[in-house]
Amino acid sequence: MRRRRHTEEHENHERWLVSYADFITLLFAFFVVMYSISSINEGKYKVISQALIGVFNDPERSLKPIPIGDERPLTIKPAEPLIKDSDQVDAGLGQTSVDPLKTITDQVDDAFGDLIKSNQMTVRGNELWVEIELNSALLFGSGDAMPSDIAFEIIEKVARILKPFANPVHVEGFTDNLPIRTAQYPTNWELSSARAASIVRLLAMEGVNPARMASVGYGEYQPVASNDTADGRARNRRVVLVISRNLEVRRSLTGSGSANATPDAALRRAGTQSAPATPATTVGSNPVKSPSPNL
Repeated sequence: MRRRRHTEEHENHERWLVSYADFITLLFAFFVVMYSISSINEGKYKVISQALIGVFNDPERSLKPIPIGDERPLTIKPAEPLIKDSDQVDAGLGQTSVDPLKTITDQVDDAFGDLIKSNQMTVRGNELWVEIELNSALLFGSGDAMPSDIAFEIIEKVARILKPFANPVHVEGFTDNLPIRTAQYPTNWELSSARAASIVRLLAMEGVNPARMASVGYGEYQPVASNDTADGRARNRRVVLVISRNLEVRRSLTGSGSANATPDAALRRAGTQSAPATPATTVGSNPVKSPSPNL
């Protein structure tokens, strides 16, 4: 019988690659583990740190297990707020309850008590505006818009009161019905407007913001008393400083005059109503009167 010939198997000389790949895999895993250990989770570190501090500083917590997870132990009690929420609300209400118009009224009453008692100054107001009415004879000469020395002193005090506040201010000028015709003031319109502008200029000189002020002259057409008597004409010759709640109120008042306005009407007109319709008048029914230097 013929003998079967055994073939020799081929020897694999690259078996070392398997061992080398295993070694590289283990080495990679080793470095991954080392990297994960070196990266500290800051959140968990703070939890462990606070827990350890609490264990050593608080005997009651030394017997409790260290919390792990979302619970964050506190080493000390949270500080109580110095001001409670209710106190803050009360303080806020107290601040908002301080009415600048009321403050201005009180300060004017305190500063000009003598003038108010002698009826040379009148202070009145409501929730929308405050009026400071001054007799023209106290501020100006007859038929003139140049402020007197007393006018400078009075307006200086008024400016010190108004300066800290941002409320709009407008000055109204009024005259009696005795006509005037001079080169500088052809009619009472010019005279009343010039007097109001003079007071505005003095307020601006004393530091009141000019951007919040305005002047308007109404001439003889908004009297508060009868012009048939000397006393009534003296009351009609006046200058009124009006401090408004806001700009819309001021615009409403300048359209009608503070003497003819009421708080409710001003609220309706403040920025929402158009100008009121004026009744038709016959030409020549209300002519400008002839001049007279006595005002």
